[in-house]
Amino acid sequence: MIMTAPALIVVSSGTGESRAAEAMLKLRKRLQMSRGDMDVSLAFLDTCPPSGPQVLSVLAARGVNEVVFVPAELSRAVEVSDAVTDLMHRAQAAYPQIRFALARPIGPAVELLNVLDDALRVALHDAHCTEIDGLVLSAPTCGDVRGSALLSRRARQWAAHHKLPVHVAVADGHGLDVGQAIRGLRSAGRRHIAVGSLWLAPDEGWIAQQELALANEAVAVSAPFCSHEQLCDLILARYAFAAMELLTDEMLGLDEALADAVGD
Repeated sequence: MIMTAPALIVVSSGTGESRAAEAMLKLRKRLQMSRGDMDVSLAFLDTCPPSGPQVLSVLAARGVNEVVFVPAELSRAVEVSDAVTDLMHRAQAAYPQIRFALARPIGPAVELLNVLDDALRVALHDAHCTEIDGLVLSAPTCGDVRGSALLSRRARQWAAHHKLPVHVAVADGHGLDVGQAIRGLRSAGRRHIAVGSLWLAPDEGWIAQQELALANEAVAVSAPFCSHEQLCDLILARYAFAAMELLTDEMLGLDEALADAVGD
């Protein structure tokens, strides 16, 4: 029996910003190049193509029988968004011949602090900035309960590493926005404040937080980092763990078939 790797579908928020869509497509291409032994697809939520149903239709036509969804969410650590859950349920109903597994989100993994440093270093260089005395960790949302706790922990770790105060900012209205975070640091006497963006792609949300940060005189704002090699490694790690669920199910099926054969 020849076993093939389950297909990987990276699930991303929809966007009307062409640069963000192009960045995510580059991420898919990089993942595909690193894992030529499996199908790698990108599916956008909302109305941005390619949608989940479009991707699944193509995979089903190819005869793919196992699929792993990996939510491209950096703020959520355990619980996926309702939109991802809905996609999973619709996929199971539409394609009963395909077995699906849902990985946990990428989340605010500690490895991303190194990625954040790389991106911020580039932004500081481009801005000809040689001095910072405060940092803002900017994220799209506060995420789920575990993700929110991890965002706070990452801020503390980032602060300890750089020996600088770090405030967390989120763009979903459930906490300080980036402007408020900068003003809070400035009220504490900080004058050279840089913003590290925990964002995958330059979508509408990131553009808005960049503009808000610069309007509040941030010295630099790092760019999103969806093409970073370490991010690809995290996605593949989430995929591999979720794919084990399919492997376990398959092994159980083989064990049952073997038991039936021995019984006969």
